[in-house]
Amino acid sequence: MSDPLPIPLKESRLANGLRLITVVDRTAPIATVNLWYHVGSKDERPGRTGFAHLFEHLMFQGSANVSKAEHLSLIESVGGSANATTWLDRTNYFATVPAEWVELILWMEADRLGTLLAALDQANLDNQRDVVKNEKRSSYDNQPYGTAYLELLALAYPKGHPYHHPTIGSMEDLDAASLQDVRDFFATWYAPNNAVLTVVGDIDEAEIAAAVERHFGGIAANSELPEHPNLALSAPLGGEIRKTVKDKVPDPRLHLAFRAPVLASPDLPALEIACQILAGGRGSRLTRRLVRQEQVAQDAGLSVLPFVGGASLVVGSATLRPGANAAKMESLFFEELAGLAATGPTTNEMERARALIESEEMSLRSDPESIADQIGMYATLLNDPGRINRDLAIYQAVDAAAVQRAAALFSAENRVVLWYEPIEQAAGATA
Repeated sequence: MSDPLPIPLKESRLANGLRLITVVDRTAPIATVNLWYHVGSKDERPGRTGFAHLFEHLMFQGSANVSKAEHLSLIESVGGSANATTWLDRTNYFATVPAEWVELILWMEADRLGTLLAALDQANLDNQRDVVKNEKRSSYDNQPYGTAYLELLALAYPKGHPYHHPTIGSMEDLDAASLQDVRDFFATWYAPNNAVLTVVGDIDEAEIAAAVERHFGGIAANSELPEHPNLALSAPLGGEIRKTVKDKVPDPRLHLAFRAPVLASPDLPALEIACQILAGGRGSRLTRRLVRQEQVAQDAGLSVLPFVGGASLVVGSATLRPGANAAKMESLFFEELAGLAATGPTTNEMERARALIESEEMSLRSDPESIADQIGMYATLLNDPGRINRDLAIYQAVDAAAVQRAAALFSAENRVVLWYEPIEQAAGATA
């Protein structure tokens, strides 16, 4: 396959620090607006966790000129869609609309950035605090295996590290939060000089730049924007950490975590390819061995969660097949990881991985939402939006030796082992 044409990024910065990146894409008469704020759960202080995620909700609850719930209803009324996500390193808000309505999104994003506090009162806070509690109950507490990531983060990162607590936060911390605490968090982190605004689609870049200046230009920067917390880890994991959780789950399940290189590391692409070889589809090593040949597992997965500092995580899982032996499944899982580290990937596996990478790259380039999100990530977390145009070459340059070296981190000295056992079968479920 020949290299794809580079995505034509155009970048500028407002006087208040807002970073604007535009991409003209005429493939469909739509436009995507994606706004990344460089704040996530890692930026919360002890005793006040859950604030980053709370604002993912509060940002849709009205501002000076947009009433409660009107943000989404206006977007839907013109045939668009919108959503938001929060993670350890960032929070982002995104909307896709027919191209002629793109300025509506820019105006509403600017309005809530500049005037959200005008609408943030105790009633709004109490309401959304209850919404978050319901989300935790439905998505974590009452979902089979729903607490797995919460457990893995707490085990893989020491207490006090900014990645130790989950993005959903502590419900006790949210209960203890005052309205002033929440307002202070917004005033600290929601500032134009802490944001990247990406607009992709059937747009006129000069018109977008003028509209962004018109709507965002008058919002003051935060001249006292704090440094992000120190994410360094004093030492590698240094030995296996093991825990068993007895819960209302249908079958025993194994969850794993390994500390890994950070997002900016040149070693991360090789590790992602290693995970693809091990767990990417029906032809992968783990699926072939555990699910199809030995028939000890119902499924098997392994993937990278890339973080900006300290260490990323590789997370994996396998659900025990009814009647199978848990210890055997775990042993076979580790055997496949060790096998890749010992002998490296085959030529066929490398060719398959490269083909999948090319397919994923072409899929990303056909979707304005994916393009905008990837640009926002690289600009916010790596200060390198142009990385999107080098990604394919970076991954294609990874050779078998690099994949083998990356697989070496799947060692007993660097792993978290978390078993979920059905309560009624707790005795012997991991025997």
